[in-house]
This record gives sequence, C-alpha cells and structure tokens, in this order.
Amino acid sequence: MEVKIGVQHAPREIVLESGQSAEEIERVVAEALAGKSQLLSLEDERGRKILVPSDRLAYIELGEPTTRKVGFSAL
Repeated sequence: MEVKIGVQHAPREIVLESGQSAEEIERVVAEALAGKSQLLSLEDERGRKILVPSDRLAYIELGEPTTRKVGFSAL
C-alpha cells in the first residue's frame, strides 16, 4: 500500500510502500495523533523504519495497494 506522509515545515512529503493493511496504518496514525506515542512509526516493504514526530504530522494519504506489472505492453 502506498503511504504519503506530509510533515509540517518540510518541503517534500515522505512516500513509502508498506506491507501493512490500511486498517493497521490507520490505527497506528490514530494512536500517534491521540498522544499515545510521540512518534509515528511505519515500516516499508524493505524493512526500513520511518519515524515522524506525531506533533509534526500535517496529513497522511493512503493509496491503493500497488500491483506489480510484468512484461512489456503498449498501454
């Protein structure tokens, strides 16, 4: 699933591909925004962790799960 994270006072957004479901990501974001944790912690498909201070979150955009295309075709 593609996740875009907007951070306050940062010129670019953070984009990552996560293996987590939309419900899992939504739960983690809600916990961070409710003050249960000071950091939003997400892991991408390659095992890298992304940590963002929860008080600096501007927005979170959840995209559709990406499918890998194989082969060459004219679209």
